[in-house]
Amino acid sequence: MGLLQDLKTRVLTADGAIGTLLYSYGLDYCHEEMNIARPEIIEKIHSEYIAVGADIIQTNTYGANAIKLARYGFENRVKEFNEAALKIAKRAAAPGGQYVLATIGGIRGIRKSDATLDEILTAFQEQVEVLLAGEPDGFLLETYYDFEELSHCVHLLRSMTDLPIIAQVTMQEPGILQNLMSLNEAFHELERLGADIVGSNCRLGPFHTIQAFEGVNLPNKAFLSAYPNASLLDIEDGRVVYESETDYFARAAVELVNQGVRLIGGCCGTTPKHIAAVKQRLANMQPIETKEEKPGHTQFVRIPEPRKQEPLHEKAKRERSVIVELDTPRHLEIDGFVDGAKQLAKAGADVIMMADNSLASPRISNIAMAAILKEHGIRSLPHLTCRDRNLIGLQSHLMGLDALELHDILVITGDPTKVGDFPGATSVYDVSSMELISLIKQLNKGSSFTGKSLRKQADFSVAAAFNPNVRVLDRAVARLEKKIEHGADYFISQPVYTKEKIIEIYEATKHLETPIYIGIMPLTSSRSAEFLHHEVPGIKLSDEVLARMAACGNDKEASTAEGITIAKELLDTACKYFNGIYLITPFLRYDMTLELMDYVKQYDVESKGVQSNV
Repeated sequence: MGLLQDLKTRVLTADGAIGTLLYSYGLDYCHEEMNIARPEIIEKIHSEYIAVGADIIQTNTYGANAIKLARYGFENRVKEFNEAALKIAKRAAAPGGQYVLATIGGIRGIRKSDATLDEILTAFQEQVEVLLAGEPDGFLLETYYDFEELSHCVHLLRSMTDLPIIAQVTMQEPGILQNLMSLNEAFHELERLGADIVGSNCRLGPFHTIQAFEGVNLPNKAFLSAYPNASLLDIEDGRVVYESETDYFARAAVELVNQGVRLIGGCCGTTPKHIAAVKQRLANMQPIETKEEKPGHTQFVRIPEPRKQEPLHEKAKRERSVIVELDTPRHLEIDGFVDGAKQLAKAGADVIMMADNSLASPRISNIAMAAILKEHGIRSLPHLTCRDRNLIGLQSHLMGLDALELHDILVITGDPTKVGDFPGATSVYDVSSMELISLIKQLNKGSSFTGKSLRKQADFSVAAAFNPNVRVLDRAVARLEKKIEHGADYFISQPVYTKEKIIEIYEATKHLETPIYIGIMPLTSSRSAEFLHHEVPGIKLSDEVLARMAACGNDKEASTAEGITIAKELLDTACKYFNGIYLITPFLRYDMTLELMDYVKQYDVESKGVQSNV
């Protein structure tokens, strides 16, 4: 009798964690290497689970793919590790006839940029081919946070084998996946793709796993599985620990059977003692055949009130719009900054944009300064970098911005810390700028990064950075198109220093409906021009501009005048081709920016005059 035949009439008990036990033995390096280095320990773990009654064991191959093994320099040992793991598990199961599942773990978390889907599927196929040759009783795909990854893997695996497939998602919140899909919907989709058993594992303990399965309807043909963690994790003396009484875990298993689950195992923190308790509790239980159907889960969230101010990207589609950047102070004296912002706003700036610790050097928080400017009736546009905050901090920061009704934001990756005041500081980069844009748009739907209801939709208008100062502009434009796919509403460019480049940008982007604000920053001296050209990422000056600034020598007034002249020449072209103008204030010299704003106004007045005379 095979695994699927058994599940028609029985509730089966699987094993628990392998990594938890290896970790307890002090083996916290590459667990898959232990199939070669310490095979006796792996076999001992299998045998311990079998001894307490596990009907199913899984191979020690969770991370035995080329992508994960590359972290240890073992990407060329996929065949060796997987072959050894399957032999060990089958040897341990032979006396009792337990089923042996070949395990393959998910790769993606929230961050998708670490590996493309093609790379994942290539690594997946390589691992499957090795495991298939060892003739397992089925496949266990577990700990998949990214449903796109899991669905493609199930589809590929089904095309390669008729063996039973167990497909298990990992929930961020009870009953909801990372992509906002309900657990119930995910299970039915996995069944459609060819999975024989659908379930969940990891991250959540018994309580929340039961809660999630309460909203799950029985699949049409597939069976349900659940491998909860022993509990929520804790940190004790720097080590990950799970606190859970084995009897509590076993009582939870009974509740899961009552929700339709027929295959129950354990994930992080579970041990043979947990599985022994489950086996004893489930000894006389039969699987349920019917379950009251529950309607699909709908998250009701409040739609925000209409904005008092038009989103910048909407205005830029229609008419002239000017963004002015004014960096927040690197000290605690803010009067000069606030005064400059007032003058710029009075002169007609749509918003005052503030960097988020530019060049990785600490400045007064832009969210704090944005709140202060709001008190003065000034609209602001703070940057948000991926560098300084993990996902917890990013979501908290964004929720704070929404609470303050600061809805304009520019998402950027952020300069690496090694260029700033604290070169030894840690750069976080939990997500890329594109991924963060997608997550912010998720907040706009009323869902947190993990899919949890926020009870209200956020209302962010999201700008993205554009660096046109590259050799191959088409590649930069292709990146813009990807950012649009992720949800970018408009773009703000790095400063441009040639009229030819502005025209080139226009020709390369005129097919896009998403507005672009062209960056113009006046130069203040030859030294600052050289610094910007040679040392600041994303900024390049032409030889002509460098020469014109060098000709001013050390004459400050001449340098300022020449910098203004160059900027006005660039504005003549930028205003002709783009509605969006982005003026960058150098070194708090907002007097220069004010002059350029007047020039933009004059340009528009003269242009309308010419048009009216035609």
